[in-house]
Amino acid sequence: MTTSDIARGLEGVNVTATRLCRIDGLKGELVYSGYDIFDLAEHSTFEEVAFLLWNQRLPSSEELAGLQSKLLAERSLDPIIERLLRELHTLVRPMRTLEIAVEVLGAIDRNSSDLTNAQLKQTAARLTAKMATVIAAYHRIRQGLPVVEPRDDLGHSANFLYMLTGREPNALEARTFDVAMVLHAEHEMNASTFSAIVTASTLSDMYSAIASAIGTLKGPLHGGANEAVYKIVDAIGEEQNIASYVEAMLARGERVMGIGHRVYKTTDPRAIILERLGHEVAKQSPDRKYFDLSLKLRDYLAKKLEGKPLYPNVDFFSASVYKMLGIPADLYTPIFAISRITGWTAHLLEQYGDNRLVRPNAVYEGADNRAYEPIEERS
Repeated sequence: MTTSDIARGLEGVNVTATRLCRIDGLKGELVYSGYDIFDLAEHSTFEEVAFLLWNQRLPSSEELAGLQSKLLAERSLDPIIERLLRELHTLVRPMRTLEIAVEVLGAIDRNSSDLTNAQLKQTAARLTAKMATVIAAYHRIRQGLPVVEPRDDLGHSANFLYMLTGREPNALEARTFDVAMVLHAEHEMNASTFSAIVTASTLSDMYSAIASAIGTLKGPLHGGANEAVYKIVDAIGEEQNIASYVEAMLARGERVMGIGHRVYKTTDPRAIILERLGHEVAKQSPDRKYFDLSLKLRDYLAKKLEGKPLYPNVDFFSASVYKMLGIPADLYTPIFAISRITGWTAHLLEQYGDNRLVRPNAVYEGADNRAYEPIEERS
């Protein structure tokens, strides 16, 4: 085997089979267990999608109510986690905090090593509920504000916004954020999902696997791209600065984050949905300039890069939509995680159910047949 046989970044390599997600990058299709993302975004809820991913079917009314009750029961902030947040909030960024909190949750869960399907689903629900509370509490604590207790009368997404801001979101805000959560819930074999199943393949526990995924997601080439998009739009500031800012970026050989995707060769369908919602939110938001600038930036890049197959991905409009919802930029990637936890855990259910240790090979390119020299003879 030679270096020409290497698939750099594992591009084009199938590492497993899944019933969870199908992507057609040429057509711009994203499907969760048989359901088109446009249908799910219009008709479904985050809780319903979580059930779908964990069970490969939509729930009955009774099953959905059961899952909602399970999530409600797990929402509260564990005292040890609150103490941890108060100690760490001045020292570490949000994604590192979330990574540590997940490991601590695993440490205090006596059933963490139980890898039966029933217990794994319980752990998945626990992580889904608690990760949202952790991020909201972290933000409140770092602002010097009291932690907001979760409300049992709000859905998962609306409750997160309430815990984060201390204000109940209106119907449009709640629905927009819930759709964003649905859009980020699953995306086949991305880098963070792969790192999770590698960890799980050793039969390490689900908490450790999710911590691996969080560590992978926080990289700017993966989940960190949405925060990077915000920084670009914020730095541009005004429409007349777009051309000079982009030209300077390209001259330095930098990428415009949020444009292009490893899989999609057309516009990411999630970006289409978020753009539509962005227009609605912008009508009532004092921060609409970020959305308007994103549209202008997208149009400028389309002309500048005409003929090149580069289109907006989900991160491009996530940044301005989240800004209009009152979410700080450094929480964009943690929000990615509190949504993707459903997809990560769904893939882990598949991995644990039919496990094989992930152990690929590497092509050796180093020296060979070297004679060992005693240290006193080395020059």
